[in-house]
Amino acid sequence: MVHDASTFELGRPLLLRGGTVLPMDTPNRILEHSDVLVLGNRIAEVGPDLKAPDDALIIDASNGIVIPGLIDTHRHMWQTALRGYGADWTLSQYFVWFFLDHGHLFRPEDIHASTVLAALEALDAGVTTTVDWSHGLRTLDHAAAAVDALTSVPGRYVLAYGNLHQQPGQWGADPALRRFLEERVPRNGMLDLQFAIDITGDPALPERAAFELARDLGAAVTTHAGVWGTARDGCIDVMAAEGFMTPGNIYVHGSSLSDESYRRIADTGGSLSISAESEQHAGQGYPPTHAARTFGLPVSLSMDTSVWWSADLFSAMRATLGADRAMEHLKAHARDETVVHTSLRAHDVLAFATQGGARALGRQSDLGSIEVGKKADIVLIKNDRSPVSFPILHPHGHVVLQAQRGDVHTVVVDGRVVKYQHELVGADLASVRAAVERTVGHLRESVGEAEWKKGMDMPVPESKALENNFKAT
Repeated sequence: MVHDASTFELGRPLLLRGGTVLPMDTPNRILEHSDVLVLGNRIAEVGPDLKAPDDALIIDASNGIVIPGLIDTHRHMWQTALRGYGADWTLSQYFVWFFLDHGHLFRPEDIHASTVLAALEALDAGVTTTVDWSHGLRTLDHAAAAVDALTSVPGRYVLAYGNLHQQPGQWGADPALRRFLEERVPRNGMLDLQFAIDITGDPALPERAAFELARDLGAAVTTHAGVWGTARDGCIDVMAAEGFMTPGNIYVHGSSLSDESYRRIADTGGSLSISAESEQHAGQGYPPTHAARTFGLPVSLSMDTSVWWSADLFSAMRATLGADRAMEHLKAHARDETVVHTSLRAHDVLAFATQGGARALGRQSDLGSIEVGKKADIVLIKNDRSPVSFPILHPHGHVVLQAQRGDVHTVVVDGRVVKYQHELVGADLASVRAAVERTVGHLRESVGEAEWKKGMDMPVPESKALENNFKAT
């Protein structure tokens, strides 16, 4: 359906009428048959039977669920043109393809095409804020392409600058990078800055210059930590010893860590970004929601990369809840017991994807919940064409375990409608597709056809039958 441009005129009042509102100001509160009024870029009122201004756009939210915009705290947006390519990879195969063999083949235009596609697919799934863990920025032209892409799509983004082709100690010491980040990243609440720094655990901390640049610019650090075999407790030890475990740091995955490392993260005001699909498929370690509860660690959710996974937080919420419950049952069975009350609930996981993301980004005062005065980042889940849309008996459970991106009816970012009646507003998908196809063509030709196919179809080791010692009696 094509809508007249005036329908979504920026600044036009907006009223979502008669939905089931999950404000997420407290985890389990439900407001039935309620309205949300947006004036400018703020939430003006929440409650039943609100009066709308005469010129308001009124959206029928009945038979739907209204939630805060979802927040993804770790997504490698620059890899999205390779959607699904690594479906059968392990983490080591990912490292070989991107870090050793082919990551350098991405041109600035490929970074731009992939990032635009990732930004649009995030909005399509109700993700209104995304941390772009952009560690493929090997030149300032690549960085400029990422910034241009993020500012061209109407969502909220955080550029987590990184460069896997150089040591952080090298790129962090580059004055040209400092000037670029100061001049090109506005840090205005729509595009903000973090530093994507992975460390080796070397006690000399060769990554020091990048940490110091982040400190100088007042930007948080996001780091892959608790990754089995590569980023474990030694990395936390070094960061702690050098004073770089600071409030606002985000520790991605956080799976394969000791109790002492979890305590350090909690004590220094850090948080975990859990990518449960990634941790289960790739092998960073088990999704650490149990550890988060034990040590009082704040949690946000992320999807990691479209090279493998679904790129939406509905799947991330499902995977997180499933992993936590599977572990709980497994531990109980080992004690010859049965779980009769689950510890992690659906509303907790939805809180991870909303409040948790806002807290991780230091935005809990204006994002992450539907409250008067907060920024109008809102999602309406409603699909009258689907038999799965009714009945809505347990609204939090419906969002986490029943809904999917096709059920996202309306998305509002900063008071602006960016998706309506299941269609992105103003998105030229044909040109986006053409740019991505050019990127895929370039990569495929550069890699070579045999290597390209091999990359998707990694050999499976020959199986070996174990001796059967069972004797029938």
